[in-house]
Amino acid sequence: MALRGERRVIAVVGHPGHRRVELFAAAVRSFGLPEPTVLPWAEVLRGQVTVPAGALVRVDSPGEDPAVDTLLRGPDCQPTRVEGSAVWYAGLLGGLATLAAAVGQAPDARLLADPAETAVMFDKRRTHARLTAAGLPVPTALGQPVGSWPELRELLAAAGLRRVFVKPAHASSASGVLALEFGPDGRLRATTSVELTPTGLHNSLRVRSYTTEPEIAAVVDALAPDGLHVEQWIPKASQHGRSADLRVVAVHGRVTHAVVRTGAGPLTNLHLGGARGDLALVRAAAGPHWAGLLELGERVAACFPGSPMVGIDVLPGAGWRRWYVGEVNAFGDLLPKLPGLPEGPAAGLDTYGAQVQALLGTELGTER
Repeated sequence: MALRGERRVIAVVGHPGHRRVELFAAAVRSFGLPEPTVLPWAEVLRGQVTVPAGALVRVDSPGEDPAVDTLLRGPDCQPTRVEGSAVWYAGLLGGLATLAAAVGQAPDARLLADPAETAVMFDKRRTHARLTAAGLPVPTALGQPVGSWPELRELLAAAGLRRVFVKPAHASSASGVLALEFGPDGRLRATTSVELTPTGLHNSLRVRSYTTEPEIAAVVDALAPDGLHVEQWIPKASQHGRSADLRVVAVHGRVTHAVVRTGAGPLTNLHLGGARGDLALVRAAAGPHWAGLLELGERVAACFPGSPMVGIDVLPGAGWRRWYVGEVNAFGDLLPKLPGLPEGPAAGLDTYGAQVQALLGTELGTER
């Protein structure tokens, strides 16, 4: 398979050798295309990146690289530290601006995703506002700044909310997230992967619960300066007695993949002990409501028309009859070996193959 435009090349911004880059490169090769050019995030953030002429530039996650994390958050950051997500976000936006300028200087090169939309997806407050404006079902949110634990308690009492998720506005992968509940007897419980230490908050692979107000207050007060998004805790459907939600991937506006995630508690992230559930059981339980999930995913994708791929966290209501949008992820496609939905446009392809197939149809044009 040869490209019609000889000057067109595929480039990916990422970490050389990282599994995200390797999975995307494998998908590119599987379509008979040349090996993609890797543009290291470190070079982007140092202002040293050179974009090839004619490049179609895909941006992947800057995470999971200590040197890049230092460039984003500063030399004093610790890799596991939760605080500092606002600085990280500013670094990401600066890096995307640098990349956009470099792409603009390369003849006939183009960024595949709109940096402005990536910026929205990495701010949970702005994402929630955009989805709300589009009339999409989302959990009720406080919608106003929270500067401290006393402020949060006051705002929740005024809103009548007793079970909420407290999320750092710019974090991902459940970093800093608290599932907070006020019991009828006044007891508090915050379920989280945050480890509270004398040196600050650190991410951990162990989910724990804090039940004393001083501990919970210390966590919230440490997170608040970076910005918080607080939303209603939706009672979710379950599978085999475990809380369940879904990650849905949409490519070029069409839902291509879906995976069920289950957990023993409110956090279902796979790296925190969550497990993949049975999608066939979800289809059967949802019955005619399954079509509503697919429609919702495509309505969410339509809110980000400049992003060729979005990962959508969908919260299923009890009974699998209603669906709510939890979050939208600019880099939510790391789902190795997950085949495309049989009724979708990428049946049998993984998430990266689906994106390359769409790229061939919309950007490159091919001839055999």
